[in-house]
Formats: sequence, structure tokens, C-alpha cells
Amino acid sequence: MSQVKVLFVCMGNICRSPTAHGVFEKMVEQAGLSHTIKVDSAGTHAYHVGEQPDRRAQATALTRGFDLSYQQARRVTRADFSEFDYVLAMDADNLSNLLNMADEQLHDKIQLFLDYAPHLNFSEVPDPYYGGQNGFEQVFDMVEAAAEGLLEHIRDKHL
Repeated sequence: MSQVKVLFVCMGNICRSPTAHGVFEKMVEQAGLSHTIKVDSAGTHAYHVGEQPDRRAQATALTRGFDLSYQQARRVTRADFSEFDYVLAMDADNLSNLLNMADEQLHDKIQLFLDYAPHLNFSEVPDPYYGGQNGFEQVFDMVEAAAEGLLEHIRDKHL
């Protein structure tokens, strides 16, 4: 069986996508599927390339048992669209950016992350960067719900 590859994408790759990366990677590990599912994250813009996730995102993650400190921000590359099976945007703006970057025949890989948590009745993970701590908590709740749905989907479709 080939590896399933998942890429989470937000704008700067320091808040939402690294949170999704860390949460989903740990869920995959706990499910014993680390050898089967590869997880990464990136940003549509290069504002923070090489930086660790936002300190507030890291602090929120640590209170919930997740370590994001090993991650470094990077920008999405054209090769990512061929390499990854799932390219999951955090919001409509980043979804649009990704669709503009990718060849049309690869558009079916690109979708909103919250499509995997329809019960939340939200389509986008809001950017907590300019808000307070509560925004990071809200993002984490949304990410956990969508990550569970994504893992269930991958199990049903690929495993």
C-alpha cells in the first residue's frame, strides 16, 4: 500500500496549518498509522519561512498535549500539488490561492479542511493571529474536529 500524504495550508504557516499538522500527525501516530500517512504544512505566502509556529499556537497546543516546536514554516511549492494526495486550505482565500497555483488536473486534491467537520457548520478556520488567546482555543477545537473526520475518511477510502 502506498503512503497517503496530507498537506495543511494557511497563509503564513505559523498558526492554523502548523496546529492542524501537529494535531493530525499525533492522531495518526496514536492510530498506529505513521508509516502509512505522511503529514506536513505550508503557507501560501513566504512571510515566516524558517520560523517556528506562533508562540500562542504553541502554548495552546502544549496545554492540550501537542508539541509544535519541531515545525518550521515553509511556503507551498508547485511540487506539493503532485506529491500530496490532500492539500487542505484553512480558508477560502488560501483555497483560491492554491487553486491558482496548481495545474487544473490537480484541483481535485485541493479543498477546505473543515469539509471534514460538517457538523461544525463553519467552512473556514479563522485566522487567530491578530486576536487574543480565545481565537487560538477556537482554532484548536475546529482543527481537532476536522482532523478526526479526515482520519476517518482516509481510513475508509485508503486503508
